[in-house]
Amino acid sequence: MTTSDYIDAGEAIEQGRLSGKVAGGEVAPPVTENLTYERILDARNEPENWLTYYGTYDGQRYSSLDQINTGNVQRIGPAWIFQAGVSGIIAGTSTYSFEATPIVVDGVMFLSGWDGWVWALNARTGQEIWRYKHAVPFDVSLCCGNVNRGVAVAQGKVFFVTANAHVIALDAATGRRVWDRTYGDVRAGESGTLAPIVVKNLVIVGSSGGEFGVRGHLDAFDLDSGEHQWRCYMVPKPGEPGSQSWPADGEAWTRGGGNCWLTGTFDPETNLLYWGTGNPAPDFDGAVREGDNLYTDSIVAVDVDAGQIRWHYQCTPHDVWDYDSMSECILFDRDGRKLLAHFDKNGYLFVLDRTTGERVSITPFVDRITWGAITRDGQVTPKIYPQDEGVPVHFYPGPAGAKEWTHAAYSPKTELFYVPVQDVGATAARRRREFKEGIPYWGAGVSVDIDEAVGYISAFDADGEEKWRWRNELPMCASVLATGGDLVFAGEPSGEFNAYDARTGELLWQFQCGSGHHSSPVTYLVDGRQYIAVPVGWGGWAEGFLPGMLGAGHGSALIVFALPEETPSRGL
Repeated sequence: MTTSDYIDAGEAIEQGRLSGKVAGGEVAPPVTENLTYERILDARNEPENWLTYYGTYDGQRYSSLDQINTGNVQRIGPAWIFQAGVSGIIAGTSTYSFEATPIVVDGVMFLSGWDGWVWALNARTGQEIWRYKHAVPFDVSLCCGNVNRGVAVAQGKVFFVTANAHVIALDAATGRRVWDRTYGDVRAGESGTLAPIVVKNLVIVGSSGGEFGVRGHLDAFDLDSGEHQWRCYMVPKPGEPGSQSWPADGEAWTRGGGNCWLTGTFDPETNLLYWGTGNPAPDFDGAVREGDNLYTDSIVAVDVDAGQIRWHYQCTPHDVWDYDSMSECILFDRDGRKLLAHFDKNGYLFVLDRTTGERVSITPFVDRITWGAITRDGQVTPKIYPQDEGVPVHFYPGPAGAKEWTHAAYSPKTELFYVPVQDVGATAARRRREFKEGIPYWGAGVSVDIDEAVGYISAFDADGEEKWRWRNELPMCASVLATGGDLVFAGEPSGEFNAYDARTGELLWQFQCGSGHHSSPVTYLVDGRQYIAVPVGWGGWAEGFLPGMLGAGHGSALIVFALPEETPSRGL
């Protein structure tokens, strides 16, 4: 089959769109028609499915499925493979990678790829049902690769964002476009990379593009009509709460960053979205934006109905190290208290009361932290930062973070968090740059310590005590999956996909996938058989800082693992 078999490529491209085409005349079963908000709320009780980005609204990335477990994981192997195509490496850095989280609803899988692709697949066989291609202009300004992290599915529709800052709804049965809305200014450098989240009747998305000096925001759209419902900016304008943390004169706030480029979590009891925000702009030159620069590098709690910030906690005030705080906010309860855990790029684990935003604890989760210290009272004491023009400064963690955007997991069974860690330093020299729309606005030259980079998967309890660690020679920068089979799954940038004992950290199983991991594995059940699905396809780590390790190009695929099917014995 070829792309042209399923895509209207001529006139559609000229009109700036590409329509979904159905493979073999088939349509997807209407499994999403009854996928309501109430079902997504109760997703923990449907472990056979993976209904939303983190599996459930709480962001735990945990499934109670246990058919695959510590006793038999050594027997799993590929059940099917979906070839998504070849992604290229340009100028020595990875410009495309397969970063998506598959969504699975009653035997149908919905998957996004780079460059505007969305597919519907048979989750048992891997057979393609339909595909859709959005025409992304070639001149879109992108900081960190042409990537997409997934879709949302609800009430018969599939929702995704595009690199040129559109949010699109497709018919889940046919792949045909239902509505298309623009939510960012692509000329200014805004883009879209995250997976949407559906809450109630809203499709909620965040903006990317902080490295271009844009003002980050969350947006909500009506699920059925696509009508815009609210926008919540993450940098306040003069006179709004938090505006005193920006220079009183000038336009620093208008290009202040704080983008919401990773999917948030949601608690129906508080009616709050919990979202991490990105770095201020420019990334390293703090002299042009004196102050704490709210609400950048923060955890914000946003009322889902009103689109207003109810509380915030800033992890790195006045960030001059490019420490986005966009990572997931994992919701969990302990001793009757509603808590939130956040593993920040700056190297610290923050545990907050998610009702009030009150800090509960702060502990380091990576060995090397030299940029500064955070005291128990929450005060940041910077030690090293790029202050003088052209003078190189070395610090840990580097701007890739002690943990990248890829996600930790939490098992309510073991009461442990499992974290992909990259212990990587960097050198930055401040370079003053005047702001120009659509041009990168970093404020420094940066190099990453490739030779000294290491990584590990660590297990922590809620007090920040490390219970076990599995060490690796390369940074670990793919998401972690925890299951009821007492297993933890995680991929390596060199291609290995690993299963660990969730209680001890022992490596139990490994499979070489042929390309690097920079995505989020999921698990599901179809016809009584458990599957583990992982997208692969990446040529480097640290958001393109490291040249591709696997050659000048690499294939991207979804690899799905399972135990061998039982073969009936023959009678004599």
